[in-house]
Amino acid sequence: MTHVVTLENEHWQVGLVPATGGSVAFGRVLVGGEWVDVLRPTPEESLADVWSTASFPLVPWSNRIRDAAFRWAGKDYQLRVNFQDGTAIHGTGIEFPWAVAAQTPTSVTLEFVSRAVYGVNFPWPFTARFTYELDAERFTWHMEITNDAHETFPAGLGHHPYFLRELSVPGVAPGEPTRLQINCVASYPVIECLPTGPPQEVSGRLDFRHMKPLGEEFMDGCFTGRTSSTLATIDYPGAVTIDVEAGALLEHAVVYLPVDVPFFAVEPVTNGNDGFNLEAAGSEGTGVFLVQPGETRSTAFTLVAQPHA
Repeated sequence: MTHVVTLENEHWQVGLVPATGGSVAFGRVLVGGEWVDVLRPTPEESLADVWSTASFPLVPWSNRIRDAAFRWAGKDYQLRVNFQDGTAIHGTGIEFPWAVAAQTPTSVTLEFVSRAVYGVNFPWPFTARFTYELDAERFTWHMEITNDAHETFPAGLGHHPYFLRELSVPGVAPGEPTRLQINCVASYPVIECLPTGPPQEVSGRLDFRHMKPLGEEFMDGCFTGRTSSTLATIDYPGAVTIDVEAGALLEHAVVYLPVDVPFFAVEPVTNGNDGFNLEAAGSEGTGVFLVQPGETRSTAFTLVAQPHA
């Protein structure tokens, strides 16, 4: 049986699955005296499948790398394709077990040391440490990466939380649709999730600058041009509001609104889709950062739960 590490306080109940790519199994908020799943819960029979989890770490890059290849400091690097669209996707941390480095009833630090395993899909060795911490209504996700190589490398960080479209609150009938606000003024034009040009002002389906229902039309957008320390707000009318407060390094948000499924994703991330290749092409504002030998770069975001009753 896959082991789940559980954290709990008076507002949050969280499960983590170190062996499954350091992923999150569930995230529940106390609403009206009952624990209510806000993050997509992982079925018990799927705890070993990272793609079925509530969220997973994105390290040492987020989203896709076109053709699983990029150029850095005059050298070409070919990674392993790990997605059906021919890209390298969501980093490499999700492909290996993580270790529990520290734990209390309300926090846990998970660690992945790339040198300790074989087949890591990244040219340089690194150590990732992700700490999950509960403090009253705040559920904070700390993320850091350390360069274990002898040369500087480019990197990115993020997480991939799936939220439920509708909450199941005991005694409360479904009502108004879930609403979303994204505090970003621009998004990348994309074809099959890969950018085709610089960010443009959001409009139409991509415009969530003001709170509005999720809608039923498919969307998978990469946003930038943040205007607030609160990256996004998710409002479940009559139940709870979740603010996503994010550190400055998290310059981007990937928002995935699929159809005919009961969940969606709001992903706080540092870099834009295909960030390494955008950086190599001289694009500005890619969000890719450099990590010097022995250096640690870190950031964090917080889910702030505000129950309506």
